Amino acid sequence: MTYPAMVDDVVAWLDEQGIARASIMGHSMGGKSAMLLACRHPERVERLIVVDIAPKDYFWAGHRVEFAAMNELDLTSLQSRAEAELRFEARVDDWAMRKFIATNLERMPDGASGWRWVIDLPVVTESLPDLERNSIDPGDRFSGPTLFIVGGRSRYVSATDHALIVGHFPAARVDTISDSGHNPHMDARAAFVALIK
Repeated sequence: MTYPAMVDDVVAWLDEQGIARASIMGHSMGGKSAMLLACRHPERVERLIVVDIAPKDYFWAGHRVEFAAMNELDLTSLQSRAEAELRFEARVDDWAMRKFIATNLERMPDGASGWRWVIDLPVVTESLPDLERNSIDPGDRFSGPTLFIVGGRSRYVSATDHALIVGHFPAARVDTISDSGHNPHMDARAAFVALIK
């Protein structure tokens, strides 16, 4: 699982849908994919929106805990997503992150009991070190309209990252939603929607 492979998937999907250009938005890992897509295929991107991530390397110690909690969750005894969120509570502090993680669960198909992960959890877990790296190269640029939305209580994007952002995305505007964490689309939905309109 790599960022170039994810970008190829998005471009292939756009081609299948007959979409020549689109507004592209990505959050966190999706934001890293969106940045690479815009830099490598600028002709396909009408507008870029990146949510709470910067073009840099990360080491997500918290994600190690979150992925451990996901991998250890007993799916056979799980009754609901709400129950999964409760089980994550002891290890994952942020309620929005617990809710986000639980959205990756679905009931087993064809009336079978239990739950399963929508994502390929073993592959994502194994790929985490690669996914933490910066998705774009030093010379990558996208000069089209770009909005970075930052959670004011998040530690993913700091004020010192703004120069780095503008270096790759010279037309970028950086807006902070002060009363949100890493998931501003969940923490402050109305403010988030107002920014992307």
